Amino acid sequence: MEKKRVLFVSQEISPFLTKTEVSNFTRRIAQSTQEEGKEIRVFMPRYGVINERRHQLHEVIRLSGLNLSIDDQDHPLIIKVASVAAARMQVYFIDNDDFFKRKQILHAEDGACCADNDERSMFFVRGVLETVKKLGWQPDLIHCNGWFSGMMALYIKHFYKKDPHFKETKVVYNLFNEGFDQPLDPRFHEKLKFDGFPKAVLEKSKETDFLSFTKLILEHCDGVTVAEPNLDPALRTIFDEASILKQDYINEEHEAKAFSAFFDRVLDASVVTN
Repeated sequence: MEKKRVLFVSQEISPFLTKTEVSNFTRRIAQSTQEEGKEIRVFMPRYGVINERRHQLHEVIRLSGLNLSIDDQDHPLIIKVASVAAARMQVYFIDNDDFFKRKQILHAEDGACCADNDERSMFFVRGVLETVKKLGWQPDLIHCNGWFSGMMALYIKHFYKKDPHFKETKVVYNLFNEGFDQPLDPRFHEKLKFDGFPKAVLEKSKETDFLSFTKLILEHCDGVTVAEPNLDPALRTIFDEASILKQDYINEEHEAKAFSAFFDRVLDASVVTN
């Protein structure tokens, strides 16, 4: 039987960044999913704070060179890769000087959210999908970790919905407490309009606070999981009200088999109500 293919997309992954809930979980669940017998690919942004020499990143020339248009501006896509020897897996990095050269992750030096985080996220998820196509690797399911990866659901369900490479791909979003405390750019909906998103999505994307963004993402997912034991009450309400397949928090000692089984459940569902 052909192995099921799971694409892990995360805003952070250990050991390339300081350990956080997102980075630790993604590293752990990607490795365990592979050990459970599934084929995986793993992607994250190549933030400027990542030490390329220490982690032995190198550019994959055959995958780089594509320009992605974000808000009517072209941005070159650069793909790098590194190995996590202990986990026997590779991690691909989405890079671009305009969005990821700076020495910060998602916040500026003054602590404020980067004003272009919406565009950075759009570039990131589109970069992942275009790279997967170049690899000739067709994911059965995409597991999104961290809000920065959440826009993947919008693009799979709309921008790429007619692309045969992703026509059967399911999306699962993993809830973490970490979000953003300042709204995204008020022009967020205009940028989505440039990419051809339908009016219903554009109207809902005018509300750019974290909770509204989370609701919009879950409306376009096939499943939702919870990564933290003490989920924020507002996120808990969104989780409870979501009309998609759900998996609540699982203790670390049991999460490997539970997540693998949940991925199977989502893939086996013939009809999922969004």
